[in-house]
Amino acid sequence: MTPLEDAQEFVLGSCPPRAAVTMRRQDANGLVLAAPVVSGEIVPPFDNTAVDGYAVRSVDVATATEEPVEMVVVGEIAAGIAPDRPVGSGEVIRIMTGAPMPNGADAVVMVEDSERLGIGDDGLERVRLSATVSAGAAVRRAGDDVRAGDQIFSAGIAITPAIQAVLASVNANEVSVFPRIRVAVLSTGDELIDDGSPLKVGQIRESNKTMLAGMLVGTGCDVVDLGVVRDDEVELERVLRGAAETCDAIVSSGGVSMGDYDVVKAVLGRIADMTWMQMAIKPAKPFAFGTLAGPGGAIVPIFGLPGNPVSSLVSYELMARPALRRMMGHLRLTRTSLVAVADADFRRSADGKVHFARVNGDFGDDGRYHVRPVGAQGSHQLAATASADAMAVIPDGDGLPAGADVAVLLLH
Repeated sequence: MTPLEDAQEFVLGSCPPRAAVTMRRQDANGLVLAAPVVSGEIVPPFDNTAVDGYAVRSVDVATATEEPVEMVVVGEIAAGIAPDRPVGSGEVIRIMTGAPMPNGADAVVMVEDSERLGIGDDGLERVRLSATVSAGAAVRRAGDDVRAGDQIFSAGIAITPAIQAVLASVNANEVSVFPRIRVAVLSTGDELIDDGSPLKVGQIRESNKTMLAGMLVGTGCDVVDLGVVRDDEVELERVLRGAAETCDAIVSSGGVSMGDYDVVKAVLGRIADMTWMQMAIKPAKPFAFGTLAGPGGAIVPIFGLPGNPVSSLVSYELMARPALRRMMGHLRLTRTSLVAVADADFRRSADGKVHFARVNGDFGDDGRYHVRPVGAQGSHQLAATASADAMAVIPDGDGLPAGADVAVLLLH
């Protein structure tokens, strides 16, 4: 049997990142930067106020906390409006959050620390200020967030909505990213029914492809659903060759176990460079990986997952998902892992394999993550596995008792 780490290394080595493309910022959410982003502008672009209040000379309100001072209001500045005059001695300008600071003012007194006195007989509006502020109070300096020439994001970072906002703030309208990949997904087998018709003896409803399509979307791929392909060599070859012409990768379910009828193996063995593995894990021991020739000399990876639904899920998580993420330029390929506390016994017998038990978990009052099995653990029992939010890694041996530390992979 092939150790899991060796199988993963082999697959990842055949799935390099796709060539970078230039894309509009607003279309790049979820994609990975292929090159650093350097700002050509400063943020904020001018000194501005962080609060609503009055722009003042700090020297004029040096004693305002002990003895409030009356000031003359000589103007008002809203966000987006340029100041049209400076602030002189004894003067203030009413200012709104985000508005540019006027010349002469070096601080802002919050509106909460003011009292409007109205317009006097001399026609001047006055305000009473009751807070002492130092120079720079409530002022956001130009370039305080980003300076021109700063590298604001490095290559390998996945773009989030917040990152898109920063890109917009520095006028970075296009970015170099690794593109989202198109992945074909199919199930194989004459026994599979997906048209809603009544089942006949020996038939089962297709479910793996449905599950895998959703997992591919969750991985960030564009999915091409090829449906259920019957056990016909000519038809299967046609479908696979067509997928290799239009897609970046192919994920299939079924036909990789040692005892399976050999339509899938016969076709892939003829048209692809395949490796058939028996991995030292349970479930998902059988796994196939290879490459098909695509257009222009492109290499199209194909992931052959087991037909049992739980095995298919585990195989995707451990083998296909990391490789597909690498093709899209991600640096972090695997699920988040942590050491948890087993709240129940995880018993097993030594068989030379690492077992992946499906579990539910949550953080306890001790601050640690606690896990327990979801229920039935058979490779065909997807209903129980569907509610799992993690997989517990049970090393070869007799298992782990309740209270023991156990490594887990979070599935969210």
